[in-house]
Amino acid sequence: MLTAIAVPVLVVLLVLANLRDDEPADPPVDVSGPSTSARADLPVLEVPVPPATPETDAACPRFMTDLPVELAGERSRPVRSDTPYAYAWGEPPVVLRCGVERPAGFVVGGPQLFVLNGVAWFVDTTDPDVNVFTVVDRSVYVELAIPSSIDSEPAISLSPLITATLPYQEPQPGA
Repeated sequence: MLTAIAVPVLVVLLVLANLRDDEPADPPVDVSGPSTSARADLPVLEVPVPPATPETDAACPRFMTDLPVELAGERSRPVRSDTPYAYAWGEPPVVLRCGVERPAGFVVGGPQLFVLNGVAWFVDTTDPDVNVFTVVDRSVYVELAIPSSIDSEPAISLSPLITATLPYQEPQPGA
């Protein structure tokens, strides 16, 4: 009998406690403006990539996961490739590929080798439309194809992430 009286009284007290409004309601949050995580509204870019190797599968995922949505003022764009180790920004696109082959013509100390923010980049400028920057001092090679109308800002911006996520390795020039 005590339970039959106590339960309804308890329910009434809980309802009254919830109806009481001593604290002002939080104001609504302003969510207007562009989303900071949305990709650019550009067509899907086909990006050829070399087959994944045990080295790329070990090194590239952490690096790729931390890539910025925006690079040098350009938003990322959708890509399609045979591995998850490709990414792109803007139009004309800046294209990144993780786990590529050693660049042809790479020589330690050569005139095409630049250190940007602690990362050694081999730069191939033979194509008048695209400068190809390739990281040559990490456990895997990372290639960044930058339209020649853009300076080296994308490579400079990505260098700290490369340093933080890809283990250093002494550069291994080709024969």
